[in-house]
Amino acid sequence: MAIKVGMVSLGCSKNLVDSEHMLAKLKQHGYQLVTEPGEAEIAVVNTCGFIQSAKEEAIETILELGALKRDGTLKKIILTGCLTERYQQEAAELFTEADAIIGIGNNKDIVDILDRVLADERVVEFGKKSDAELTGDRIITTLPFFAYLKIAEGCSNCCTYCAIPQIRGPYRSVPMEDVLEEAKWLVSHHVTELIVIAQDTTRYGEDLYGQSRLPELLRELCHIEGVKWVRVLYCYPERIDDRLLDVFVEEEHMVPYLDLPIQHCDGEILRRMNRPGDEETLRRTIAHIRERVPDITLRTTLITGFPGETKEQFNRLGDFVHQMQFDRLGCFAYSEEEGTKAAQYEDQIDEEVRAHRAEILMEQQAEVSAAKNAAKIGKVVTAVIEGYDKYAGCYFGRTAADAPDIDGKIFIKSDSRLRLGQYISAEVFDTLDYDLLAEEVTE
Repeated sequence: MAIKVGMVSLGCSKNLVDSEHMLAKLKQHGYQLVTEPGEAEIAVVNTCGFIQSAKEEAIETILELGALKRDGTLKKIILTGCLTERYQQEAAELFTEADAIIGIGNNKDIVDILDRVLADERVVEFGKKSDAELTGDRIITTLPFFAYLKIAEGCSNCCTYCAIPQIRGPYRSVPMEDVLEEAKWLVSHHVTELIVIAQDTTRYGEDLYGQSRLPELLRELCHIEGVKWVRVLYCYPERIDDRLLDVFVEEEHMVPYLDLPIQHCDGEILRRMNRPGDEETLRRTIAHIRERVPDITLRTTLITGFPGETKEQFNRLGDFVHQMQFDRLGCFAYSEEEGTKAAQYEDQIDEEVRAHRAEILMEQQAEVSAAKNAAKIGKVVTAVIEGYDKYAGCYFGRTAADAPDIDGKIFIKSDSRLRLGQYISAEVFDTLDYDLLAEEVTE
């Protein structure tokens, strides 16, 4: 009987793609894949180690699996991902319940790793970061109609608060022909929404072709037969140009949705973050985007409580956010990460102040989001069906203005029998916090 393996993928969508590559290798080798760790004989944990909360989640997961192992339900535990890559020897010494602790460069050898631990060998290996595979077979673990398309690995931006370059290495683009081949494979397996991801998608191709090739790539993706929506995340504002904006205007399958992680608006704070620009530059960029693509949905992320952030700088950020009226916004309290330049700054801010400032901005954004949703009442939108809520007695899904997991939902009343992944028209009649309430429109 085949040995049962369960995968626990923590952290971001980029990590999820890595997990999907490993799952494909395991299935091809004859392992039986299960969705619940409690049903597995071997658990593989693809950890996140980006910020403190992610590290805590990873540690809690490992401890829970350790308890299952002590109970005899689980036989072996394999740890990989950003946490183990970042804290190699510490992880090997601390997580005694793990039978293998490996780095991201060893994920390609996951089958060999499992074979060795089944032979009762404890494996502790950390290969080169550059050995991390950029392409390969995958098992889609998201809802079957959408998938993440990772177009690069690593990062070379070196923001002072971020440990990703240390963990993942320098930016490495996937050759365009390989990206397109993978995209076509995904579409041939019933994926209709491609979500393009990387640490910085706007940097795509600079290392291979000498300039950003993201606009060309997006156009090619939009022309793949069977694609309904192409969405792009993690676009750095200083790299947004008319070549990219033209894609949103000219390609019907390009979702008018742009994710701009600006982090702050104050020029001095941005300089200390090692990020270009200032408030005036950001204002011009955002105004230009909205002028070129009037129906664009703009999403951003912010950091509050960065070292040295004064009350005046925070208030300026609040004013900026209020005036910019972002459609979507996420705000995070600064996380002091060892090994980063920002962690060495002497003017660290109290954790409670960081968190309180983040709460203030999110409360402010809630009002903006409520007003923007209210403005959609009476309008007809396109939505993709993600499931049926039997308690509410309605379907739910997403509009083009919503990315999976990070944005809101639309709840839809319909007399029809709708199917998963179906694209329909719906008229919005009410709102609920960040979500929309609608009724299917039939011709």
